[in-house]
Amino acid sequence: SMFRASTPAGFGGPAQDNLMQYHQEPPNVYGAFGGFQDKPRRSGLKKQSNIVSMVVALAVPWLIFTMVFAILSFDLHYRSKQLAVFLVGLAFVVVVILGYFAVESIRFGGNGDGMGANWFIFTFFTGFLAWSLGLAAGSANFARNMQPFYDVASMNSYTTIDPAAMNGNQLMDAGRMVFKPGSQLDLRYSMVFRDIDLHCVAPVGIQNGTDGKMPVLGNYDFWAVGLNCCPGESPDFHCGEFSNPRAHSGLRLMRDELRPFFRLAVQQAAATFNIQAKHPIFLYWLQDPTKEMNAYQEEGFKYFTLGIFSYFSIQFFLVVAASMGFAKLADII
Repeated sequence: SMFRASTPAGFGGPAQDNLMQYHQEPPNVYGAFGGFQDKPRRSGLKKQSNIVSMVVALAVPWLIFTMVFAILSFDLHYRSKQLAVFLVGLAFVVVVILGYFAVESIRFGGNGDGMGANWFIFTFFTGFLAWSLGLAAGSANFARNMQPFYDVASMNSYTTIDPAAMNGNQLMDAGRMVFKPGSQLDLRYSMVFRDIDLHCVAPVGIQNGTDGKMPVLGNYDFWAVGLNCCPGESPDFHCGEFSNPRAHSGLRLMRDELRPFFRLAVQQAAATFNIQAKHPIFLYWLQDPTKEMNAYQEEGFKYFTLGIFSYFSIQFFLVVAASMGFAKLADII
């Protein structure tokens, strides 16, 4: 046509068609602008997925640690050891499940849209670490703080105990003992048994009502005890509130592993001073045994609170370090 004939060279016909195609299809030439691709969207999804992975890797091990720590520390462990062991076993099953996902992620390279193989493996290993530390910390807290509290709280409390008239067989279920006014430690018969530690003992006596002196009793069954609180060269007793004139009470010793050593110290005192101790009961000499008993509970809660925050800090540090390591690994690959 006339129009087609008058069109300048380079426009119209095949050349024009090629030019239109050039404008419709973004070039793939290096350095040319290729239009807006979907890579930023994919990158954003990848970052979002990585954040979710970090949150899961932070929360799951910490929750495992907290649950195991709490189960083994408190009343459930004391009332039903079998149930506590069962629940701790369930927590370990969770760790095993994490291990299964870790193995599957290695086989299939992650799940594509979520956590990658690296995060699955990390969550499994730190989950096992959390379970192990929770087991150790909970058992230690229970043995040192909460079990003595529960033991003493479940036992009877006795008042106005006369050390000259009563014996240990009559107070086998005593947890807290308040002695008659005038009762005090008879340091003349204090003794120390030397092992790795110094196991110190001193009997509870009572002053004579007439002259205030300490008569020799026919039987000494109430013994104040302490560790490493008496001089190594003499049997002087400096344990608990030995010098407090208002102290007339005792809190029952509940640590079974110490009892045999204190019994040996009492036997040694009986042989040395020619006194009787037929059924000795061991106690910490105090003014207020109830306050001391509650201190065990407070220390247990304090230990637990410090433990969960400490482990959260450790897990947070591990997650941040792993995230940086995975990022560098991705750059290398």
